Amino acid sequence: MTVKARLLFALAVLSAAPTAVQAQEATAPLPRVALDTSAGRIVIEVDRRHAPVTAGNFLKYVAGKQLDGVVFYRTVKVADRFGFVQFGTNGDPKRTLPPIKHEPTTQTGLHHTEGTISVARFAPGKARGDFTISVGDQSPSLDADPSKPGDNLGYAAFGHVVEGMDVIVKILDAPVSPTATVNGSFKGEVPAQAVKVISARLLPATS
Repeated sequence: MTVKARLLFALAVLSAAPTAVQAQEATAPLPRVALDTSAGRIVIEVDRRHAPVTAGNFLKYVAGKQLDGVVFYRTVKVADRFGFVQFGTNGDPKRTLPPIKHEPTTQTGLHHTEGTISVARFAPGKARGDFTISVGDQSPSLDADPSKPGDNLGYAAFGHVVEGMDVIVKILDAPVSPTATVNGSFKGEVPAQAVKVISARLLPATS
């Protein structure tokens, strides 16, 4: 084999390598995280294929154990089995990582259906360590919608509950305090007795 032929062969191998890796990642099972809470276990499948930035952010919080000890501090119940629950670091500087780039649902193709987890935010690109889980189909109201005026980028969905949806519904249905707030906000949406996340751990991969 000539020097030129060897060089071309080496380049072909290098160019093929990323494709093989990408193919392997595309077929690998998605990571799952177990939230063991004072109300029971919740298992979340994290979609890092379609929402790599947002999913990766959540997995960093799990890996760093920043979610151990946080609480579900907000429940928004619109109707029977319809609304969302919220948990996370609540701005605690000892737990909170830097903000991340916003991944709208128009980009990821994900939607806020029953059991979807997404990252809470103010302005796009300001999301950190607070997360909501939908009860009932919240799509399209929480999805991005370019036809709407103003901030129409919605929330960044990145996974869904695969076990323990009954626990989520239990949290949503629990009594709320009529007067309590969280940093002056969410009056009428703060659980009378907060559900605590005892631990958040990545589960062993399954085939």
